Amino acid sequence: MLKPRKEPPQEKPELHPRNKHRQRYNFDLLKATSPALAEFVRPNDYGDESIDFFNPKAVKALNLALLHHYYNIQYWDVPENYLNPPIPGRADYIHYAADILSKSNTDKIPEGNQIKCLDVGVGASCIYPIIGHHEYGWSFVGSDIDPFAIKSAEKIITSNPGLKAAVELRLQTKPREIFKGIIQKDEKFDLTICNPPFHSSAEEAQKATQRKIKNLNQKQAGTSVRNFGGRNNELWTEGGEGKFVTDMVFQSRDFATSCLWFTSLVSKESNLKSIYHVFKLVKATAIKPINMGQGNKISRIVAWTFLQKSQRDAWAKAWG
Repeated sequence: MLKPRKEPPQEKPELHPRNKHRQRYNFDLLKATSPALAEFVRPNDYGDESIDFFNPKAVKALNLALLHHYYNIQYWDVPENYLNPPIPGRADYIHYAADILSKSNTDKIPEGNQIKCLDVGVGASCIYPIIGHHEYGWSFVGSDIDPFAIKSAEKIITSNPGLKAAVELRLQTKPREIFKGIIQKDEKFDLTICNPPFHSSAEEAQKATQRKIKNLNQKQAGTSVRNFGGRNNELWTEGGEGKFVTDMVFQSRDFATSCLWFTSLVSKESNLKSIYHVFKLVKATAIKPINMGQGNKISRIVAWTFLQKSQRDAWAKAWG
């Protein structure tokens, strides 16, 4: 029996204005683009077409359809138990990062492969380079501590000709280092991005998953299914997100002239106090906080630089 009809919003205004996913999913269009999605599409309780977002296979099929239709990706996959990223939120990060770069470029978003980005923790999905290259033509270096994630990302790159010349992968062999060993001598990046591990332990990650399922009152309540997957190094690290980002800020000081803007996601607002304290210690010259709305959740990006405004303006002039 269908629930009383409540007209859903046709647009997601919390997403960035340039985000291709502000409109409701058009499942007819996505099924036509990616027929494999069809087996997972069913009417929801209101009679609208949808998928079971607690089914990892359904989420993966939706992601493939979105990437195929909107980003011209022919092959994409992530190994079982690896993070299956929510694409609208990842696209939001890229668009807000583009806005950050534009502030050093008379409000014009720089495009083309001369814009070089470092994705810290590129993951098995290679999602940020895919979106960033398609939307703005940027080139990427993706780093990760997991050899299997690098292998998965490499397969995505080699299977999509448009990515081959745009994305380079580098294995970080020293897990405590974030930039050292990745940023080479005299190498320059216009932007770094990072989606840091959120939790401080595997137990915390597991409990958070169970709370999410219970709160959403799903029939899977009490199970340990993660609709978006995720291995240990993707979901948690000692000290959690706060320590990871503060370590990143400290280490970025050693590469102060190697990058125009460093950025990271920060999911927990409670972590901001310690992060801003470290900004003062390392003498960051400019800090930009950006709030992002994703469904009922508020996330944020923090961006920082060690360059003076005159240096940032001079850097941007090289973009042409």
